[in-house]
Amino acid sequence: MLCLLSPPGHTQQTPTPLFNTPPGNPPASAASPDATQPPLATPAPTTSTGRDFCGQSVTAQPGDAKATPERYRRFIGIFSDAAWNPQLCAALIVENVADDGTAAITYVFGPIGSGNKTPGGVLHGTGIVKDDALLFQNADGSQFAFKPFYSDLAGKWTTPKSQSYEAIFKRAF
Repeated sequence: MLCLLSPPGHTQQTPTPLFNTPPGNPPASAASPDATQPPLATPAPTTSTGRDFCGQSVTAQPGDAKATPERYRRFIGIFSDAAWNPQLCAALIVENVADDGTAAITYVFGPIGSGNKTPGGVLHGTGIVKDDALLFQNADGSQFAFKPFYSDLAGKWTTPKSQSYEAIFKRAF
């Protein structure tokens, strides 16, 4: 499993095994309303171009799906409109997937609602497609798994304290 890149000066933790979600079981909506996203990265710089996800300006774009091995094509794209809980939204951009399953990704998170002070950010890094799931881990040990769910992705986030949250990431492109 490959990990998201850490902010400068931050030590990357060793990945731990991910969970297995039984096939055919659609994920439930996000669990606890009091959960907050762990610190992942410094907020993305504001730019005049790009697309806005979760209050963050993002310039990443998915690559050409036709240039991606067929078994990985359903992972290529922009997946957004997800909420891990009532306070935290997220989006995932899968830029490309190489022949070996290594994926270039951008993960975006931020607050839901104008009064919410939850910090947001944008991470650029790598993941791996293994057993029909896109897997990655961030610097604090949180683990993420995304499985195809019709044309969307079903995401699962497990915190270092073993709290789990699930959300559907809608295909936007």
